[in-house]
Amino acid sequence: MELTMINSLRRINRGVALGVGLGLLLCAAFVLADIIMRRVGTSFGGTEEIAGYAMALATSWGMSYTLLELGHVRIDLMRSRAGSFARALFDVFSMIVMSGVIVTIAVKAWPVVERSLTNGSRANTPLETPLAWVQLPWFAGWVWFALMSTLTTLAAISLVLKKRHAETEQFVGAFAEQETLQ
Repeated sequence: MELTMINSLRRINRGVALGVGLGLLLCAAFVLADIIMRRVGTSFGGTEEIAGYAMALATSWGMSYTLLELGHVRIDLMRSRAGSFARALFDVFSMIVMSGVIVTIAVKAWPVVERSLTNGSRANTPLETPLAWVQLPWFAGWVWFALMSTLTTLAAISLVLKKRHAETEQFVGAFAEQETLQ
């Protein structure tokens, strides 16, 4: 059950990652076109601002893909010397901490978005971009990551309680060990 859920979430997040990647490619093409245009004396203008927005969106949406693909950096000096049960506990503990941090980020991001919506805030740049246009999808990315992190944590806790430690390591363990398990 838990592994089926995680595999479903992985498929969804692969789609999200492909969308984010496509967005970054489009942003890179836009920047490249602007650089070429500067060589001939003209410019779109605002490419730095748009590229910054693209990076913020890619970060918030890309984190959940990285989580489920075991791509987050982890220092596991103590974990690597422990037995299967202790490694599973370390994994669950790290997921609980990560979920707590990400849920806090998502909760704290909302007032930023709300203020922009309420005030009709615009960027203090030549483009004067309405900040809500960028902040709403940015916030949604953090909420998505919080949801993915929480669901993954609950699945890991469930597996540990069922004494399925090897399976816990397979989807929330360290990446290097993931390669050796398959």
